[in-house]
Formats: sequence, C-alpha cells, structure tokens
Amino acid sequence: MSEILIIVNPASSGGRTGRRWDAMAGRLKAAGVDFQAVLTTRPNEATEIARAAVLEGRGLVAAAGGDGTLNEVVNGFFDGSERIPSRTGLGLIPLGTGGDFRRTFHLGDDPDLVAAVLSGSQRQTVDVGRATFAGHSGGVQVRHFINIADAGIGGEIVHRVNHGLRVFNGPLTFLTASVLVGLGWKNKPVRLVVDGEVQDLKAQQVIVANCRYFGGGMMVAPTASPDDGWLDLVVVGDLGTLAGAAFLAQVRNGSHLKSGSSIVTHRLVKRVEVSSPEPVRIDLDGEQPGWLTAVFEVV
Repeated sequence: MSEILIIVNPASSGGRTGRRWDAMAGRLKAAGVDFQAVLTTRPNEATEIARAAVLEGRGLVAAAGGDGTLNEVVNGFFDGSERIPSRTGLGLIPLGTGGDFRRTFHLGDDPDLVAAVLSGSQRQTVDVGRATFAGHSGGVQVRHFINIADAGIGGEIVHRVNHGLRVFNGPLTFLTASVLVGLGWKNKPVRLVVDGEVQDLKAQQVIVANCRYFGGGMMVAPTASPDDGWLDLVVVGDLGTLAGAAFLAQVRNGSHLKSGSSIVTHRLVKRVEVSSPEPVRIDLDGEQPGWLTAVFEVV
C-alpha cells in the first residue's frame, strides 16, 4: 500500500481536472512519486475515501481538484465534529476553478513543484474551521472548512458558479459571477454573536477566514494566518451597488481593510454565530452546503 493516496475529482473545474489528470499523473510518476490514485464519481465520495485512508494510517492524503474537492477531503479527517487521531497529512494538487487555498501557501500547479511537495518531508500544522448550520434538507449539519466560510452574497456567487457559470478561467469566472449577482443583490439583516457580544446590522456578507483568499483570488482577509489559533471575521455592512463595485476592486489587492470605512470591519474570533430572519446561503471553501443560522468556530 502506497503511503500517498491522491483523491481525484474529475468533475472539478467543469471537467478540466479529469482532462488534465493523466498528464499530471504521468509527470508525478516520472518524478519518482509513489502514489495510488482514486477518482471520485459523485459528490461527497472524496470524504468517504479520505476517512478510510486516515483510519488505515496512510502517510498523506492529497486532493486533486479545486477548493471544493479539498474541502471534501478535509472533512474525511473528522468523524462528525471530532478529529480522527492519526499521523496522516493533507496534501493538495491544485487543478480546480478557484484555487484560493493554495494562494496563501504560494503553492503552484506545475507538476515538478507538486512532485517536490508531495515527496518532501516538510509539513505545516494549520487550523481548521468548524461550521454548524442548517442543511438543505432542513436538519442541522456539521462540516469543516480549511480556507474560508462566508454568508450572504458570497454564498449566492458560489451557487451561481457551481451551477454552470464558467468564463475562461477561475478568476474571471468568479468576477463575472460577482458582477451578475451584485446587480440584483439586496443586503440582508443579520445578527452576530461574538464572544457573547450581540450585533444587529444589515450586511452584504459575513466572512470567517482561516486563510486569505476567496472568489478566485480576492484577498479578503489579507492578515489571516492559518496557524494562529484564530479565525478572521470580516463583515461587509450595508454596501450599495456602486460602492460594491469599488469594494471588489479593493478586495482584489487586500486594500479594503485599510480604507478606514466603518462599513467594513475586521476582528479575530474563536467563535461567531450568524443568523438572519431571511434565507441566506452559506459558503464553505467554495461549496454551498446550506443556510443560516450558522456557528463558525476554530478547531
């Protein structure tokens, strides 16, 4: 049994991952990487495969795909809300649409660089977020995220992207979706409970970040550190359509937190509860698994 298991989502990036995988696999083998690969055939199968690999003690489980594929694999390291005790490490072969998690770690998709990372002994311990939320079926669900969670316009954008919108590449796809959704978006009343402090406001989106980027390269949490034991809470308040366009330009380079505007706030949190009297979608690592009310907390 190989120490390295690569879980490939061929449907990732509109099928592009499946078309690229044979070439990537050939380059990895040529570089001397000893691995076993399994291709998924349905949603959430990557979680099941990863969990079995963690339980049998594989040295490394890597996700080949985008942030959504990585999210499924991350959840395989947990049984419900509890981390499965193991020595297994997490790896990533970035082949998906958004590619946001990798940006914080400056990970490229060149096969030779990927081979060097997979074969190397260097590891980094990172935090994970836990989300407890209303699932699409109406029941309470628990799911983990490693990059960024958000509620509001971000959930609608992810919903649009995941239901067929594709424009040339990941960043352009997310930018197009942001513009299309933004034209018809109405900000939502939300209640935040942070460390016992209650805040009621109207918000465009509430972002809970472990890493720095979302939406195909937007640096929404420029100071986030994935190993500091905290989550970065970025709240975008009652932003209008025209101001929202300017905000998009600022968030591309991470300057929105320096603008001095009271509409955009930032703080470090361990736990935040977000609720709304209206239906509001949530997004976990580029997946749209449910709705508010949600509790986000650091693991």
